[in-house]
Amino acid sequence: MEVTEVSKKKFTFPHSYTLIFILIIVAAILTWIIPSGQFETIVESINGMEKTTVVPGTYHTIDKAGYGQGIGAILEAPAAGIISAVEVVAFVLVVGGSFGIILKTGAVDRALFSLATSLGDKGILVIPIAMLLFSLGGSTFGMSEEVIPLFAVFISLMFSLGFDSMTAILILFLGTQVGYVGSTINPFNVLIAQGVAGVYGNPLLWYRVICWVVLTVLSILFTMNYARKVKANPESSLVYQSDQTVKHKFQNFEADKEFSRADKLIVSGFIIGLGVMIWGIIAQGWYMVEISALFLTIALFAGIVAKFGQKGIAEAFVEGCADFAYAAVIIGLARGVLVIMENGMIIDTVLNSLANVLNGVPQILFSPILLLTQIIVSFFVPSSSGAAALTMPVMAPLGDLLNINRDVIVLSNQFGNGLMNIISPTGGVLLAGLAIAEINFSKWFKVGVKAFAMLAIAAVVLLFVATLL
Repeated sequence: MEVTEVSKKKFTFPHSYTLIFILIIVAAILTWIIPSGQFETIVESINGMEKTTVVPGTYHTIDKAGYGQGIGAILEAPAAGIISAVEVVAFVLVVGGSFGIILKTGAVDRALFSLATSLGDKGILVIPIAMLLFSLGGSTFGMSEEVIPLFAVFISLMFSLGFDSMTAILILFLGTQVGYVGSTINPFNVLIAQGVAGVYGNPLLWYRVICWVVLTVLSILFTMNYARKVKANPESSLVYQSDQTVKHKFQNFEADKEFSRADKLIVSGFIIGLGVMIWGIIAQGWYMVEISALFLTIALFAGIVAKFGQKGIAEAFVEGCADFAYAAVIIGLARGVLVIMENGMIIDTVLNSLANVLNGVPQILFSPILLLTQIIVSFFVPSSSGAAALTMPVMAPLGDLLNINRDVIVLSNQFGNGLMNIISPTGGVLLAGLAIAEINFSKWFKVGVKAFAMLAIAAVVLLFVATLL
């Protein structure tokens, strides 16, 4: 009798596209289970900008007829999500095409290789310096999507320094995200949330600075510890195998080729462009359209200096778009989950239920439960400004009932939203970075959940202290 060996199939985490489509299906099912409802809202114009505010105590259920999302809605969600996120998708494609031109010159790669060679064993110092700057950007002006163009550069730099692509994701994504968690004057969550909650003058600014310092230091130490382990044993990296297949894309240059005058001119143009971008974001209120135009300008300059010609520039742009297409599409697909929930009218119902659970909670348990509530809300509403507009009118009065400063409720919103987005499978910036590095979300989750747990514990402690102020 012949004995056949049946090998057990090992569970493999689904492809990022598959995972998001599963979430779309789950969201559609929930629209049939969770009652549809909504709060009444008020639209106000502040400094020429419209702000929608939820009116507390006005939640009411509505007839479910017509709001349950069926198979048709599920199949339409990916396209609807891409259309809803068209600004971000266009941004990623244009920036990707621009980087295709810049990277094809090899100038940036040779500059990074020279930098890595000169730094030697001190290369790890790039991590705290870069993360401090990115965290400061996230904390002050809400830096987030702006780092998408930098993923390719930092992945190349980390390879040159002997680290892996995951280190680059930690530097850029965790760096800016921890800035969001520890926001000080970020207009997209702190200032909007304070305005909606009726908090004036940022009374906890000094404490927010303390929170930012604590959380940023923890994130830097976490990333440096990860990087040291990878450099000591490269094969221990979760992304070791995938890195071997993508290195050629990020280090497409001849190491022994001279760092020429043309290279220096291209790199100088790139650095000046980054400076202009920072000025534009802070002083002129630039966002994705202006930033994409800036990177296209830098790319055209690089192509001309490298003497690519019009055909070479166009072909490099197309190749760059192709490399970033995965990232662009996944951002739109992720937005499809939110589209399903909005069309099913269940977001306000979830929010109202969570607010009712919090009402009457003992003060000693208030901070961890409040943080957990904000984390759950942020899964359904990833946008920090969107979460603030929805939750503050409902949550802020709870602070009054428990004799807690309303700004503590605002603090919980920024903590919860920033933390959830670290591990959320629908976060556009994270998914874009992972797609550029060709890293599966499951591999990020194994690393990111550790950072999430560390920062969540710190956030609970900091939030509890805030309730005593």
